[in-house]
Amino acid sequence: MHNKTLVAVAVGLGLVAMPTLTACGSADTKSGADSRTVTLVSHDSWAVSKNVLQDFEKTTGYKVKVLKDGDAGQAVNKAILTKDNPQGDVFFGVDNTLLSRALDNGLFQPYQAKGLDQVGAAYQLDKDQHRVTPIDYGDICVNYDKAYFGKHGLTPPQSFADLAKPAYKNLLVTENAATSSPGLGFLLGSAAQFGDTGWQDYWKKLKANGVKVVDGWEQAYYQEFSGSSEGRKAGGDRPLVVSYASSPPAEVIYAKKRPSTAPTGVANGTCFRQIEFAGLLSNAKNPKGAKAFIDFLVSKEFQEDMPLNMYVYPVVKGAKVPAEFTEYGPAAQHPETMAPGKIAANRDPWVKAWTSLVLK
Repeated sequence: MHNKTLVAVAVGLGLVAMPTLTACGSADTKSGADSRTVTLVSHDSWAVSKNVLQDFEKTTGYKVKVLKDGDAGQAVNKAILTKDNPQGDVFFGVDNTLLSRALDNGLFQPYQAKGLDQVGAAYQLDKDQHRVTPIDYGDICVNYDKAYFGKHGLTPPQSFADLAKPAYKNLLVTENAATSSPGLGFLLGSAAQFGDTGWQDYWKKLKANGVKVVDGWEQAYYQEFSGSSEGRKAGGDRPLVVSYASSPPAEVIYAKKRPSTAPTGVANGTCFRQIEFAGLLSNAKNPKGAKAFIDFLVSKEFQEDMPLNMYVYPVVKGAKVPAEFTEYGPAAQHPETMAPGKIAANRDPWVKAWTSLVLK
């Protein structure tokens, strides 16, 4: 999806990152060539507790190799380019903003996961063909620095429209919609809010109001945003950032001294719902192992382990959510959404229009 785990990632933002290989098991086994090895291809935010992954390996007899391929957009594009001779067996991390690109390019082969009946119907965007399995969801939202707004006696913005008001001039940093998953989600959220044509006028107002655009989430959140612990150290001076509803609990959990309240808040009227999927790669060398791994991703054990590792919400009914999420980062009540077909038809022309409007 993006890196939301608040662990700094040394990735050349906006560039295709060189893949890093984290291996469990034999290092000299070629990806997938050993039928007991399952290779997972993902974005940089993939994370799982060691004991949970070991449970999968013990139960199934498969060893898991993880290949991280940069930001979600980079990882999907690379997977498409290598689909005839894929790097692995399973892909995790394609979301609803990029789903049609992956499906139209034949990236996945159908597989109906065991346990799919426990996944909420709202998340099953490919329910007729089962080329992808929903794994998690999260909300892309504007976060605000509580200290800044308290100090200046200013009410934080609560809606898309608020962000264009003079009171918030030069306060917002967002990510490039062409290179970043949350940047694209924020663009789609504005299009859902203001309509197919109205979003361009809205972005003209944001530009006139001093919105700053950077390549990716890490740069926006860690360097430009004054509300994150890293941003404060880096001298970030933007008290508004496009991030996630789950970012405030991460700030609490990763603080050296845990605060009683989160230092950041969420502008609830600026959220766009993002759903992440996993799929069995076309031409996978170990489809049997890949299917077992996808089953594992929708197991209650993995679903309940996931929130504090990747800062996303489970899609399986009855999976418990950590108390910190409920207290500091509840999911948006009324997020903007967009049908996959509409995203597919408009994403590329909208990003092109956004680029010429905002960046030039």
